[in-house]
Amino acid sequence: MTIICLIRHGETEWNKVGRIQGTTDVPLNETGKQQARACGSHLTEEAWDVIVTSPLKRAKETAAIINETMRLPVFEMEEFQEKHFGKAEGMTAEERYGLYPDKNYPGQEQPEEFHGRLSSGLSQLNERFGSQRVLVVAHGGVINAILEQLAHGEYDGEVRLQNGGMNHLAYASERWEIQKYNFIDHLEVLDAKAK
Repeated sequence: MTIICLIRHGETEWNKVGRIQGTTDVPLNETGKQQARACGSHLTEEAWDVIVTSPLKRAKETAAIINETMRLPVFEMEEFQEKHFGKAEGMTAEERYGLYPDKNYPGQEQPEEFHGRLSSGLSQLNERFGSQRVLVVAHGGVINAILEQLAHGEYDGEVRLQNGGMNHLAYASERWEIQKYNFIDHLEVLDAKAK
């Protein structure tokens, strides 16, 4: 059985102020680094075989911090890069809604292209790392789209996933099953420190 843990990258300054990032390469802020450390601490409680990461800096930094104690092989896969939002990248929700109320952003990656890329990525993961336990560090849009595809109507793909949140999937009997959804217990320590 293949087990995948989809991890949303740690926070960036653009996340903090509500700017859509897409493929714009924004690094983690200090909170994001703390979230990645909390993920790493939690994930050492179980055995994992490999880390796969999006090639974008915020995901690669999260993967590297998680891997400081795990020392796993790390592979980049472009299939798990965030959706390209075209001219909307760098805008806040208010700015986007003012210019593009229908969410039709000039130059954006089309939904069928995006979903096809993610399906291909999942298939490649299963072929390459079948029967292994795989950490995948990716993005909110990517993870939401994967969960929506696999949930058979149970999730709508519009949930605000927490930076550093985890989602566990298992592949058995020719299908994926969601085992944990938007798991954030490991981040409560950070919330307590902030208060």
